[in-house]
Amino acid sequence: MQPNGGIDQACGIVALECDDPDDAGFWTRVAEARARVDAGFALVFFSSLRFAAGPLGTALAQACPDLRYAACSTAGEITRAGVSEGNLVVILFPAASFRIEALCVRDLRNAGMERIVAQVGEAKRAFIAAGAPEAESTANRFALCLIDGLSFAEEAATAALHWGLDDVPLLGGSAGDDMRFGATTLILDGEPASDAALLILVETPVPFHIFKTDNFVPTPNKLVVTRSDPDRRIVHEFNAAPAAAEYARVIGIDPDSLSPMSFASHPLVVRVGGEYYCRSVQKMNDDGSLSFFCAIDDGIVMTVAEPAGMTRTTRAAFEAVRERIGGIDFVLGFDCVLRRIDARNRQVTHRIAEIYRDNNVIGFNTYGEQYLSMHLNQTFTGIAFGPGTAQETGA
Repeated sequence: MQPNGGIDQACGIVALECDDPDDAGFWTRVAEARARVDAGFALVFFSSLRFAAGPLGTALAQACPDLRYAACSTAGEITRAGVSEGNLVVILFPAASFRIEALCVRDLRNAGMERIVAQVGEAKRAFIAAGAPEAESTANRFALCLIDGLSFAEEAATAALHWGLDDVPLLGGSAGDDMRFGATTLILDGEPASDAALLILVETPVPFHIFKTDNFVPTPNKLVVTRSDPDRRIVHEFNAAPAAAEYARVIGIDPDSLSPMSFASHPLVVRVGGEYYCRSVQKMNDDGSLSFFCAIDDGIVMTVAEPAGMTRTTRAAFEAVRERIGGIDFVLGFDCVLRRIDARNRQVTHRIAEIYRDNNVIGFNTYGEQYLSMHLNQTFTGIAFGPGTAQETGA
């Protein structure tokens, strides 16, 4: 931990945070950190309620001219204090140990899988060709994505990105807007984008491992989607009854009491290939329908699940990663906002925060998570970097 408010790791990654939009000294610290590690790329996560995209981009350009960066608005930030809201987080990657390229995939709703696959495949080939001749193995490459969390296209886009990347593993998070559900913000090198995905290709000698964890257990209770609007991810009916009323009946509460806390405590899951994946409810609408974070359609059978042991499963996931790569130096994390709500509801926020602090997790709360080819909900996805030394990383 550095006295300037950053996290400075052996692998060279530096993370700094700020909760005051008027803190000019923050950008001085960012500039100093950039110079210290010779950073070539930055990830920026910010609360759109506290930090405006325009001034943020201007301040970063003035502090660090020519620094490439990808940014997105969030539904909360993971900082040194754990999970909080109203922050700005800047993560700097040293050029000596992280070769990074980024592109923007636009018009997700209308792009079509073939166009995305072709664009990503071309970018991947160019990225590999530009690398060192000895870096032939894909074992030291991964890809990050930041996706508009209100694009209604995350499933198809994630599958297309994964297909275009082929053997390069993918993970990431869906941008949020502080639970307002109006519009999210993506920025690549000062250029804003919506209905888009930012894809960041990374090559590094630093040991890393991509992982995910969740904590829901399926129950016998089933809900069949009998009337829906797939384009807007709205379910009007479950089991031929009004969606909100039927969901409330099955989980045993009054429909008027439904809230984000209810949806976090009683997630809905679907079974794919023998595994269960969350299809979380975003909100209840005035007409009694339910809006979802993930794709839905008529005929889908959803199972009501119950979260169980978030602290235990989260700690176990990090312990497994630590054993796999010989220790954890830094974790870039994408944590579903519904996990944050559920942790608060179950009064385990401080325990989850402690796990994140112990493992140097920095990232943001999402409207959905990407893991390989899947778009998920109510999941933590992350990439852990091992304790590479300055000599090993070339720093």
